[in-house]
Amino acid sequence: MKKLLLATFCGLGSLISFAQHNEHDGHNHAAPGATAAVAATPQPDGISMKEAEYDFGKIPQGKPVTHVFSVTNTSKAAFKLDNVQASCGCTTPQWDKEKTLVPGESTQITVGYNAAAEGPFNKTITITYNGSQSKVVNIKGEVWKTPAASA
Repeated sequence: MKKLLLATFCGLGSLISFAQHNEHDGHNHAAPGATAAVAATPQPDGISMKEAEYDFGKIPQGKPVTHVFSVTNTSKAAFKLDNVQASCGCTTPQWDKEKTLVPGESTQITVGYNAAAEGPFNKTITITYNGSQSKVVNIKGEVWKTPAASA
């Protein structure tokens, strides 16, 4: 039952992340020989983040870890982060629920992972802001089993 729920949440997280991309027909409409612009332009009604994924690498079982994501308001209006929801209970996001971000201002979201289960992990965190907009970030890594203590 837990695996079914986890798979469902991961699927929903994937759908949400794909919904963030602009629609296109798959063709490159640039002039021949032109290169696509790589620099990200600020979204008039959104947030920007320095990173969309963080890899903890290998971590020992039973040793919780945290990472801080920086979020910047790229819109022309002030708003609060409405909710920050992790894909499972093993991941705990913390943020200032009362902070109003004015345009250009940044805040932090601290994401913790409890590292209780051995093996690789890939978790999504959905940030809901400005009423109904959202952005998804990921954490991943591998939990290795700590050796039993010698007698």
